[in-house]
Amino acid sequence: MPTRVLVAKPGLDGHDRGAKIVARTLRDAGFEVVYTGIRRSVEDIVSIAVAEDVALVGLSILSGAHLGLTKKVVDGLAAADAADIAVVVGGTIPQSDVPKLREAGAAAVFPTGTGLEEMVTEIRGLTATAAR
Repeated sequence: MPTRVLVAKPGLDGHDRGAKIVARTLRDAGFEVVYTGIRRSVEDIVSIAVAEDVALVGLSILSGAHLGLTKKVVDGLAAADAADIAVVVGGTIPQSDVPKLREAGAAAVFPTGTGLEEMVTEIRGLTATAAR
């Protein structure tokens, strides 16, 4: 049974080409991918992640709101008794924000330009023990 992951576009960012590429890449790598579409609220993302029983949530954020949105998703999953769902974030992220995102609970950070193979390898590692 393939590992289920959620690719989500939180906030008002309407650019989803990268998120669709990531979703397709993960699908081609053997993951079962649920894609939320654009402009989803944190509450929507948490609800979908729990309902779809995913092992990992991948946030695609290009709007510059990555710090706040990531923290809210991590906190929302914890509040929903789903803190075991890993959260990763990718997009337009300055290197100086990577440690801040890790402190906020992101299991991995993929700034623009991260290789797709590198991302798949890291996500495989993060989800290897997930029984979802």
